[in-house]
Amino acid sequence: MKKEALKYALQNAIHFNGKANPGAVIGKLISENPKLKYKIKEIAKEVNQIVKKVNSLSLAQQLEQLKKIAPELLEEKKKKVKKGLKELPNAKKGKVVMRFEPSPSGPLHIGHAYVLSLNSEYCKKYNGKLILRISDTNPEKIYSPAYKMIQNDAQWLTKDNIKQVIIQSDRLGYYYDYAEKLISMGKAYVCTCDPDVFRDLIFNKKPCPCRDLSVKEQLRRWDKMFGEYAEGEAVVRIKTDIQHKNPALRDWPALRINEHEHPRTGTKQRVWPLMNFSVAVDDIELGITHVIRAKDHMDNALKQEYIYKYLKKKPPVNIFVGRINFIDLKISASETRKLIEYKKFSDWDDIRLPFLAALRRRGYQPEAFVKYAIDVGVTENDKKVSKQEFFKAIDAFNREVIEFKANRYFFIKDPVKIRISDCPEQTLKLKLHPDDPKRGYREFKTKSEFYVTKEDYKQFKSNKLYRLMDCLNFVKKGSKFIFDSFDYAEYKKRGTAIIHWLPVQKGLVNTNILMPDGKEIKGLAEHSVIKLKQGDIIQFERTGFCRLDKKNKNKLEFWFLHR
Repeated sequence: MKKEALKYALQNAIHFNGKANPGAVIGKLISENPKLKYKIKEIAKEVNQIVKKVNSLSLAQQLEQLKKIAPELLEEKKKKVKKGLKELPNAKKGKVVMRFEPSPSGPLHIGHAYVLSLNSEYCKKYNGKLILRISDTNPEKIYSPAYKMIQNDAQWLTKDNIKQVIIQSDRLGYYYDYAEKLISMGKAYVCTCDPDVFRDLIFNKKPCPCRDLSVKEQLRRWDKMFGEYAEGEAVVRIKTDIQHKNPALRDWPALRINEHEHPRTGTKQRVWPLMNFSVAVDDIELGITHVIRAKDHMDNALKQEYIYKYLKKKPPVNIFVGRINFIDLKISASETRKLIEYKKFSDWDDIRLPFLAALRRRGYQPEAFVKYAIDVGVTENDKKVSKQEFFKAIDAFNREVIEFKANRYFFIKDPVKIRISDCPEQTLKLKLHPDDPKRGYREFKTKSEFYVTKEDYKQFKSNKLYRLMDCLNFVKKGSKFIFDSFDYAEYKKRGTAIIHWLPVQKGLVNTNILMPDGKEIKGLAEHSVIKLKQGDIIQFERTGFCRLDKKNKNKLEFWFLHR
C-alpha cells in the first residue's frame, strides 16, 4: 500500500505544481481496492506522512522519482495534457471574436452548455471576445422570460466571459440596409411566386419569373413588403446558382413578411430576416472571426458565403461539431414549457430538469461543464449519450471542483434510537474536512443513546461486533446493544460493519434532502449545520454532496447533488 501511495502522491504532485493532495491519493487507493475504506484512519495517517515527504521534494526530484518507480504514470500525464483544446485555424491572440447564438424559446440546457463552453474557452485561450447574440427574428417562437434567463445562464457558465449581448430584434435597420444594398446590386430579388410553383421551378433548375425583373421593379416590390403585400405574398431571395447540385442552395429565402406580434416590438415591424440572412449580416457587422456550429449547419454556412462573396467580405472560419444526442433525456424547451404550464414541473429550475437553472440550483459548478466539453473535444462525430452516462461524467468533473471545498457533516435518514449499555460518556472532535485541519472541528458529546438509520438497524445481528464510525465498538446481544471498546484495532480484528450515527441530544436539525427524481429523504443532521448559509455545498457523509436550498426556523432543506 505504501508503494502505491507513493507513486500516486508523486503523480498528483506533478499534476499540481509540486503539491500533492492526500485526499486525491486516498481516493486512488480506495478506487483500486474498495476494502481499504474500512481502514481509512490507518491509511490516512500513512498517506499524510508520504505526501509530506513528497511535497518536500522539488518538482524535478518528484519527476525523477516517479520515472524510476512508475514511468507509465508519466505517460498518463502526457496523454491528459494532449486532451486540451485544438488550435483554432488562423487565430491570433487578441484578434479572435466568436459568438454564441441561442433562440429565446427557453433557457439554456445541457446541450447548449457543450458549444457555449467551447466558445468561451477558445476566447479565453486567445484573449478574444465572446458575444452572446439572441436570435429572436421569428416572432412566433419566443418565450419572453428567456431573454433574461439566457443571459444569466451564459454569464454563469462562462464565469462572466460574455463581453457583449446582442438582441437581433434591435437590429432590423441593419438587415433592411443590407437587403436593399443586395437588391440594388442585382444579387437579391423579391419573389411573389406561389411557394409550390417556385419549389417546382427551383427543383428543375429553372428560374422563377421574378428573378430577372429590373432592379427598379425589385426595389418597388421591396418597398411594398412594408405595407402592401400580405403575409406570404412576397419574400426576398438571394441569387445563387440555379444549376447548383444542392437544391437547398438555389436562390434561398432571406427575408419574409410575418405579422405575428413580437414580444419586444409588438406589431410595429412586419418584415423579418430569416436565420441565414441575419447571421451573415451580424457576423459581418460584429467582425466574427471564428464560428463553432453543429455540423448540420454546413449547408447554411455555404448559403451565407454568397453574401460574403457579393459584398467582398472575408467569411469567418467555420468549425463544425457533431451533436450530443441524449437517448433517454428530453431537453426540448417548447415541450418543457408546456409541462411547466400544466404544473408537471414547478419551473425551469425544477430538480428533475436538465436545464442549467436546475443544475446550478443543485450545486453543479461551471467548470464541470467546461471540463466535459473539452473532454468531448471539437469533433464532427455525433455522440449518443444516456442520462446515466452523461451524469456519471459530469458528476466526476464536478467532484474534482467541490471535493476539497465541501465540509463534511453527519446526516441520519429515517433515524432509529438505540441505547448502548455500559457506554462511557465522551467528547469527540471530528474535522470539518479530512484533508484540512485548519478549517476546524465539529464537537459531539456522546452518552449512551444514539440515532442510526432504519436500514442499518434492520441489519444488526446478535453476537456481532459493530463500530459507530470514529466513535466506539458495540455488540448486539438479543435485543440489547452492549458497549465493547473504543479501540479501532479491535474492530479490525472481529468487526462486522461501520455504522453512521448521531448522538441523541438537543440541537439536532430536522433536515430534508430533495433527490433528483423529485422524492424527499427526511432525517436528522448534526447541530453544526445550523451555521450553514443558503447556497452552501457540503457533503453529508455516506449520503453525498448537497446544496442548502432553504433555511427555515425548524428545518433545513437541501438539494442532492451527487455522491
